Amino acid sequence: MSQQYNRRDTLKTLAALSAAGAAPLAFAQAKPITVGVIYVGPRDDYGYNQAQAEAAAQLKKMAGVKVVEEENVPETAAVQKTMTGMIAQDGASLVFPTSFGYFDPHMLAVAAKHPDVRFAHCGGMWTDGKHPKNTASYFGYIDECQYLNGVVAGHMTKSNKLGFIAAKPIPQVLRNINAFTMGARSVKPGITTQVIFTGDWSMPVKEAEATNSLADQGVDVFTMHVDGPKVIVETAAKRGKMVCGYHASQAKLAPQAYLTGAEWNWLTAYTNFIESARGGKPHPNFVRGGLKEGFVKMSPYGSAVSDAAKKQADAVKAEMVAGKFDIFKGGLKDNKGAVVIPAGKVFKQTDIELEKMNYLVEGVIGSV
Repeated sequence: MSQQYNRRDTLKTLAALSAAGAAPLAFAQAKPITVGVIYVGPRDDYGYNQAQAEAAAQLKKMAGVKVVEEENVPETAAVQKTMTGMIAQDGASLVFPTSFGYFDPHMLAVAAKHPDVRFAHCGGMWTDGKHPKNTASYFGYIDECQYLNGVVAGHMTKSNKLGFIAAKPIPQVLRNINAFTMGARSVKPGITTQVIFTGDWSMPVKEAEATNSLADQGVDVFTMHVDGPKVIVETAAKRGKMVCGYHASQAKLAPQAYLTGAEWNWLTAYTNFIESARGGKPHPNFVRGGLKEGFVKMSPYGSAVSDAAKKQADAVKAEMVAGKFDIFKGGLKDNKGAVVIPAGKVFKQTDIELEKMNYLVEGVIGSV
């Protein structure tokens, strides 16, 4: 599967945007375009939707780019109506349906009816020969940031018990849980991560209950993979615990408790799709990138983070950016003792096998 993502062109565009104050001149020569962005929750959720909305806000500053948005659209036929409306009424020729459940069947169904419109979905698995050429998938290697979250958590925990509150055991979520745990255990091999799956992307009551339950069991550093981390961050802080954030920065919700966080920088992906559409280039069907490519970033360190934690996390991050650090390699065992990556095998972030992950690694307490 070819990676049709031209990093050099994207970085040149981003540099031009920076030089122009993130605005007009960068796209002055390209044809106008209307872009639709659809969110499963509110745009100000301190999480998944906010990270996408922050990128959409940057798009609005670009000359010739019109952005239409709709929030709180469920993962049902409702999103098909929203996409169709954006195309028919607003003239959208590029649509970003951002939530996991929008991909199949909803985006695929609308894309089949509108072959001249481009669709780019966050997190889905676009497959050559199976999915239409006017559809695409974009995602980032945020497990790199979750590994760094783990390194910081490993230094800061006193109980050696970490907590991970997650929505569903899909590959991207398992990859984050595993990377976080491996980062922490690179500091102290005896650390454990206890996982609770809530069952859906936004379950505030269950998220609060899970946080309190883990706090009662001695967990003192939390992270998560849910759409809106706000409740988990605030509940953990009230319990006197520490937090590593996810999606966007939650630092201002709990400045004393917030250690650092794994954040998205979706502007990089969005710009890639818009450049291709406006330039009449083929739709980039499979777009991925990590820290090196500017798809993900770390929250600034909180005041509580030790110098030793910063030093180790910064050193690992530098290796990741240089392409010298691989998270998943042999011989890795799952939490049942079975070898899941044999000795001598190394998976690069671009390896498609990692997007099929179906196990929890040694040190994780919980089951898929």
